[in-house]
Amino acid sequence: MRKTAVITGASSGIGAATARRLAAEGFNVVLAARRRERLDALAKEITEGVPGAGKVVALTLDVTDQASVDALAAAVPGCHVLVNNAGGAIGTESVADADPADWQAMYDSNVLGLLRVTKALLPKLIESGAGHVVNVTSLAAHVPYEGGAGYNAAKYAAYAVNEVMRLELVAEPVRITEIAPGLVKTEEFSLVRFRGDEGKAAKPYEGVPEPLVADDVADCVAWAVTRPPHVNIDRIDVQPRVQAAPHKLHRR
Repeated sequence: MRKTAVITGASSGIGAATARRLAAEGFNVVLAARRRERLDALAKEITEGVPGAGKVVALTLDVTDQASVDALAAAVPGCHVLVNNAGGAIGTESVADADPADWQAMYDSNVLGLLRVTKALLPKLIESGAGHVVNVTSLAAHVPYEGGAGYNAAKYAAYAVNEVMRLELVAEPVRITEIAPGLVKTEEFSLVRFRGDEGKAAKPYEGVPEPLVADDVADCVAWAVTRPPHVNIDRIDVQPRVQAAPHKLHRR
């Protein structure tokens, strides 16, 4: 029997790469995100282009909307793996200059979104007898850096939820894993963070010969969820070789 994996934020970047990889690993995949046209295109790509792919379902999801989350849960009959990937960063302002609305938006997607989706699917994860929740956070969840205040705060909170869940669910057949990436070059993360300014969005990657790409993070997710059921991978910190910390990169 194929297992089913639900991936939030699946319309691009790490989420899309994770969907492709888990389909290649033999999972049925549920693609969940706001942009339905991109999900439909990805579903077609996986169905036609991934050898041995199982069932691929695209479902519109806004993790900041409880009704949308409830509709997702109602549409998914069973769930073995949940990848909480939806979220992102907005701005690089200091605490002194921050707009609380930006922090609220980051908290709502990165933390409350994780809560909503996990809570909605947790009964099905437990019922599967071998559930697994993978929370994609960031090195920003563990190392603060200038320009990261709001994102640091949101991802630190997501990390805390991840750790509490492992304590709360220790008696249940559900594994809990955190994937904390460093510098990952995707088509949208930095562009969103810098509010659509392509020049500013390109600067974090300038002089970095080989930043991570979405497939590198998807590889970590796939490895964690394909360990034997008695093995829990607590946390994977992954960054490019030229990165020593969120604020320390070797640039050419």
